Amino acid sequence: MTNIFIGVLGVIMIAAALIAIYQKSLLSAIVAAGVISLLASIIYILLAAPDVAMTEAAIGSGLTTIVFLYALNKIRKIKADK
Repeated sequence: MTNIFIGVLGVIMIAAALIAIYQKSLLSAIVAAGVISLLASIIYILLAAPDVAMTEAAIGSGLTTIVFLYALNKIRKIKADK
C-alpha cells in the first residue's frame, strides 16, 4: 500500500514539475516548485527518514518558496516604479 502511495505522489511530483517548467506565470511556477518540495518531504516521511523530511519541508518547501516569492515581489515593485 505504501509503494502505491509513493508512486502516486511521484506522478503528482512529475506533473507539478511540468507545470513549473511550462507555466507562463512566475507565481504559478514558484508555487508548483514549492509543491514538489512538499511532496518530496511526504515521501521522505513514508520512507522513514523524518530528519530529512523536516529539513526538506523547512528549507525546500518553506524558506525557498518564501524567498522566491519575496524576490518576485521586489522585481514587480521595481518594474512598477520605472
